[in-house]
Amino acid sequence: MSIADVDDVEQGGADQRRRVVVISASVGAGHDGTTRELAARLRGRGLRVDCLDVTDVFPWRTGRLLRGTYRGMLLRLPWIYDALFAISCRFRGAGPATRALLRPVRPRMRRALPADTSAVVSTYPIASQLLGPLRRDGHLGAPVITYLTDFAVHPTWVAPGIDLHCAAHATSGAQAVAYGAADVRVAGRLVSARCRPASAAAKREARERFGLPPHDRLALLVAGAWGVGEVGAAAAEIAATGMATPVTVCGRNRALYRRLRRRGVGHVFGWVPDMPELLQAADVLVENGGGLTALEAMACGLPVLTYRPIPGHGKASAATMAEAGVATLVRSRAELGPALAELLDGERGRRQRDAGLALFGSDPAAVIADVAAGERASSASTGTTSRR
Repeated sequence: MSIADVDDVEQGGADQRRRVVVISASVGAGHDGTTRELAARLRGRGLRVDCLDVTDVFPWRTGRLLRGTYRGMLLRLPWIYDALFAISCRFRGAGPATRALLRPVRPRMRRALPADTSAVVSTYPIASQLLGPLRRDGHLGAPVITYLTDFAVHPTWVAPGIDLHCAAHATSGAQAVAYGAADVRVAGRLVSARCRPASAAAKREARERFGLPPHDRLALLVAGAWGVGEVGAAAAEIAATGMATPVTVCGRNRALYRRLRRRGVGHVFGWVPDMPELLQAADVLVENGGGLTALEAMACGLPVLTYRPIPGHGKASAATMAEAGVATLVRSRAELGPALAELLDGERGRRQRDAGLALFGSDPAAVIADVAAGERASSASTGTTSRR
């Protein structure tokens, strides 16, 4: 077991700052990206922060096996993942069944937490299902916060014993309450401070750096770190509308990158380490999973369009983001061109930009820091959706 990013102990004695442990999972890049940003903000508030990958807690490398199985289903058997996701959403026993399966792992989780922990934050549902029972049964004295990284809340995000759930939007908060969360706060979103609306000069510089045409309308097409989904078809269909030139990011999917480069549709990139600057080069984001890049685009003031969403959480997040008014869900090829036109030049694009930027008006780190200090954040400042 390993805890990463552990703060150094101050010279001359023990560090007396309060310690927060943030638990994520290395499945894609979204959960880890959110964890890194949260850790940086909490450290900026004077807290000690440890970051733990929940897959490292599982014995006999079963965490890696679970991660590989999940990735394999998304890439090769998406229909199976879609069916499992739908069944678990409708099955009232999904949460209890998950907790029962995870029971043997609870002692390992408890041992992974330092004795002086002041608060624990989960950014992944499996971690919440491990932490909630420990807190409920008195085996964990520190308060536990679940930070909902997904717009759509799956039942396994909610576990008895969790002290507080932080959601980005009231729509997500209402879903958490419906699944039994007792205290939900609307606390904003976490992305890098480098994700901000670009000036005309900054956009020109970003396009020059990435070798992109200075005057074209650019639709940035993303599919997560794994390059999952019907990416090739989406790129071709964006180009066919004539409304924008696709700029496709394939992540770490090298096979997808080679395939799209051969086809020569628009501009194609593999893994891009500097997504904030590439976002500033674009005019609209087209995505399929409701992940971190969608949030980064909103912080950059870009309109977001969801097209050909991936199964399971992708479809669920697409519907929830559309309901919240922060993204447009396009359900057919015939709708794609008109939707791009509305987002690039119409009133819908302006409304959606405003709704997306509003997600970043408050800082979840402030709420979590208050909990670590033994306080509760004011509902007047953060918003609250509670079931009592």
